[in-house]
Amino acid sequence: MRTQTPIRTRLRRRLVSCLAVASAAGMVLVGLPAAASAAPGDHAKVTSGGRCDEMHLRKRLPRTPGNSGAPTGQHHWTKGGPDEEYYFNLEFKGFEDVPAPTRTDLNNVGNTDADVRKWDAAYRASRDPEDMKRAVWARYARYLQGKPSPKAFRKWVPQNLIGAQHSREKGSVFERKTVQDFNLVGPDWLCEVTIEIFDKDGNKIASRRYDAYNQRTGDLGEFKADGKRKPGQFKNDKIILRHKDAKYDFTKSKFTMFAGEKPNGATTKEYKAENARLRAERGSGDNPIRIAERRATAKGLWPQTKYTTSYPVFNPRPNTGTQGPINSLAYESGKNPAQARQIQDQHNRMNTRGVLGRGPGGVDFSTLELQYVGSPVKGRGLDYSMKADFMPDEDNEPGWGGRAKLELASDALFTWLALTPDRQWVNLNPDQPDKIMDEAFGKTDAGRVLLVADMEMKRDFSRAMDPKKSPGKEFMDAAPKVDGVPCWGSGRNWIVPGRAKVREQDGGIYILDAPLEVNHAAMDFDAPVHGEDCSKKLTEAEKERSHRLITRYLVPHVEKQINTEKKYADLRRVYKSRVAAEWIRQQDARKATDFRPIIDSNDLKRWPLRGENADWDKRTVWEEMVESFTKGDFTYEWPLGDGRVYTFFVGGVDFSKAPKRNVTSAEFRLRHRHLPRTTKDSVRAQTSARDADVAFLGGSGAARTDGGEPTPTPAPTGTGKPAPTGTPSTPAPDPTTPGPGDTGKPVQPPAKDPDGDLADTGSDAPVGLISAIAAAAVAAGGALTWWVRRRRSDTTTG
Repeated sequence: MRTQTPIRTRLRRRLVSCLAVASAAGMVLVGLPAAASAAPGDHAKVTSGGRCDEMHLRKRLPRTPGNSGAPTGQHHWTKGGPDEEYYFNLEFKGFEDVPAPTRTDLNNVGNTDADVRKWDAAYRASRDPEDMKRAVWARYARYLQGKPSPKAFRKWVPQNLIGAQHSREKGSVFERKTVQDFNLVGPDWLCEVTIEIFDKDGNKIASRRYDAYNQRTGDLGEFKADGKRKPGQFKNDKIILRHKDAKYDFTKSKFTMFAGEKPNGATTKEYKAENARLRAERGSGDNPIRIAERRATAKGLWPQTKYTTSYPVFNPRPNTGTQGPINSLAYESGKNPAQARQIQDQHNRMNTRGVLGRGPGGVDFSTLELQYVGSPVKGRGLDYSMKADFMPDEDNEPGWGGRAKLELASDALFTWLALTPDRQWVNLNPDQPDKIMDEAFGKTDAGRVLLVADMEMKRDFSRAMDPKKSPGKEFMDAAPKVDGVPCWGSGRNWIVPGRAKVREQDGGIYILDAPLEVNHAAMDFDAPVHGEDCSKKLTEAEKERSHRLITRYLVPHVEKQINTEKKYADLRRVYKSRVAAEWIRQQDARKATDFRPIIDSNDLKRWPLRGENADWDKRTVWEEMVESFTKGDFTYEWPLGDGRVYTFFVGGVDFSKAPKRNVTSAEFRLRHRHLPRTTKDSVRAQTSARDADVAFLGGSGAARTDGGEPTPTPAPTGTGKPAPTGTPSTPAPDPTTPGPGDTGKPVQPPAKDPDGDLADTGSDAPVGLISAIAAAAVAAGGALTWWVRRRRSDTTTG
């Protein structure tokens, strides 16, 4: 029996390098590049699904136009302008919360194709959610037939019912759009083409199904709505692009990913590296690996029913929720890295067509913040949009903890609304153990975040004092000296809002930038400390100079940490919610909204401490602060010329002022011209920023998901030179014909987007939040305290 040659060995035979093997030394020498070719006897087999124009556009064009395929020879081309959009049927999403059936329920609805068709017809005639519930049960009963280990109903619904419909419906519309956008028409272009490579003994070396294949040029195309490569597929691409036999020569072929979203970091890195390798092997300046990025927001359409899932965030009405991409994505994310990897692996197994997006692991939830809130409307809640960074490689390091971060942002919003201003304070002061924070505020996550941030900032000031590195070295060198040792006056530091940028427009407020600043001031304390208090030997002028030096060297360093580092992300998150809350207060003062019963009620029962922080105690943080104050957290040494060494032991958040600048209409259009459209789209679909790896995800209290209709896109005419046009319409399959995933009849896309375009008010007037946000009063003498003392050490240098 012949032993099959490993794929790795066969691939090595195809490499362009001239390999000389020195058997005695076991050394491989790499020579100059040459043309790639198949091993003797290797051959390719190509099987076509049919012409692209006939399959996707229902047209048969006489010729392939000259502007067909990737627009340029660039390795990565991106179409300018705002994101496009297209619609697809996702009807089963409206029935995500259908209850699990009992055995009696399953027996009553039946388990055959005919039973499914019967209940589909009943729902089509009545539009009664109860009929669709029975149609869903009948599909599940049919799925159970012959399954020794079937999935539980609650797993089957999102994966086999909704997931499969999502994949097929979105995938078919995106494929149709791509064929039309890039003119993959005429006799040259074939779609759903399978290429297989066999060795001389008939063993399959590689197999790959391509979405498009130009039989004249040999160019290959892959349609990826999510812009994400699949490692297994790309492995076969590498083999095929190096194959040449008597009939097929793929060594001259170009491979293009036609992407509907910005590719993730792992994809762009791998494609760029392989493109460089192939260019070197082929000795050509052309780019054999290409990305054609034409961003388009996919909007699923589904009915709003009693069985539509909602989530208990950002809705002021009790026992009601909101719907939107951020909710489902956050709640589906893992609670920890290990769980997130399992969820992402499952997502990738379902995402065979590359149309389900990056998955829950694709979002860095640690960066999740409010970006926009719409005008609150009584009975409808409000629309909201959040932004977060993408994960560079979600398959290996997926994002996690989305639910906790989303609930924190939501809970903080309601905390700021419910508490009266006189109770919104924190105070870390060793002399005031009975005034740490308001009792009710101390039982919320917003209060916890502020107090924890107080303590962490104190530690960061202590870390910044290190005399061996910047900025501690510069500060210590310039600080006043007592007996040759740096000394400075005691003081406090606290965080305040910086000059934020907002834009009141489109019936809501865009929170464009909300930086935080650090203040420093002198302050004396009565609590006893460990070690020598050198500041008593300083003159008042020296103390004042030391405080100026702290402001000059240490404050900017810590302030940068607060605005950029992940450990302060929760603080930035609750502050964005604070800005949004004050704007809602203003709107409610003008006209009653659903938020009125909450505002200044001091009732926080709906927004308590959650999850792992449910038992958090403010006293614990205060005790940590006292320990730091009296004994110090960090030890730094200052050597003296006589051999002695001095050892230093280095040991609330105030939102009472919030300077704002409402950006002008001209500046907003210049710097954020796509933001209104992106924000509006984010309420119903995940969108992204064009100039950064940032995702926008929103939600709505009104939860309208079944409206909206794009303008139908005409199919190419028989001119043989079709031009890219608008969004394609979605063909309406028959729900009585069940198939993989059991999709029902899609909603026919309506005539235009139901929400209409976001109008520009053109107003340059200030938003008016400057005085409104001045509600977080900090107890007198409190805020963030920071203390530094030193003591003489008996340690000597040698």
